[in-house]
Amino acid sequence: MNTSPFNINELDSYLTWRSSKLSPYPLNADTLFTLIADPAHPSVAELVSLQQTCRQYNLALYRFQQGDLRSKRHVHQLAKQLGLTHIDSNLCADEDSLTSLHVTSHAGQHDYIPYTTKQLSWHTDGYYNLPAEQIHGMLLHCAQPAQAGGESWLMDHEIAYILLRDANPAYIHALMHPNAFTIPANVLNGEMVRPEQSGPVFSVAADGHLHMRYSARQRNVIWRDDPLTHAAAQFLLNLWQQDSPYKIRYTLQAGEGLVCNNILHCRTAFVDSDEPAQKRLLYRGRYYDRVSNTDREEIAC
Repeated sequence: MNTSPFNINELDSYLTWRSSKLSPYPLNADTLFTLIADPAHPSVAELVSLQQTCRQYNLALYRFQQGDLRSKRHVHQLAKQLGLTHIDSNLCADEDSLTSLHVTSHAGQHDYIPYTTKQLSWHTDGYYNLPAEQIHGMLLHCAQPAQAGGESWLMDHEIAYILLRDANPAYIHALMHPNAFTIPANVLNGEMVRPEQSGPVFSVAADGHLHMRYSARQRNVIWRDDPLTHAAAQFLLNLWQQDSPYKIRYTLQAGEGLVCNNILHCRTAFVDSDEPAQKRLLYRGRYYDRVSNTDREEIAC
């Protein structure tokens, strides 16, 4: 850990890593795309392309070029081949543990923003999960885009770390505190669905990778009562209001998707179609794994 860029006392390691992370920006979304000719049988080269893109940017985009663009089987298969095997079956997930994101209202989802046409604020997925169930990987597949809007905004969480550390290294200390960020208990119809969950915003996993749990929500979020913590939280809120070369904007189309190491992301409001078959539909998978860095010859297709 002594040579980790996330060791606040290792300035040389940090500066070398920082230079490598920032040098490719600004990015065009096309840089992140891998075309998958046959979604039923992704090639080794296609899988490696996705892995290498994720290794550099913590996210990658893909496009299925043929076949059933709504197939959940293809989504599950792609995730598995990228090392995303331990899926989080959350409260609103389907029976196969993928979550169908579409405008709906029924018991178990009540007023959750992802199931409305409203804007979705910046966050990482699963920030309310238990420590042993933190989300390290995520896949988002578009089966049908909205009639208008629904643009995704993306930022590598390691870039957010850099911006905070450059502004004030003490922000990193504050956000690594074990009680920096608390999500109150989730109570539905008088019953506790999930207990209160506290934890750090930034943490370093056993494999040395940086993990982030965060939500820009102003309600139902409790920040540690500490001046530096509040200043760091405000820095992030200000960041979301500013133009930045480190934000990537893209609206997923049918058959396109995002795979990532649980980066920061948000979504603009959208207008849905009145036609049932044309209503916005995305599949989301949350995983306890990161996208793998397996060598090419070891990928099992």
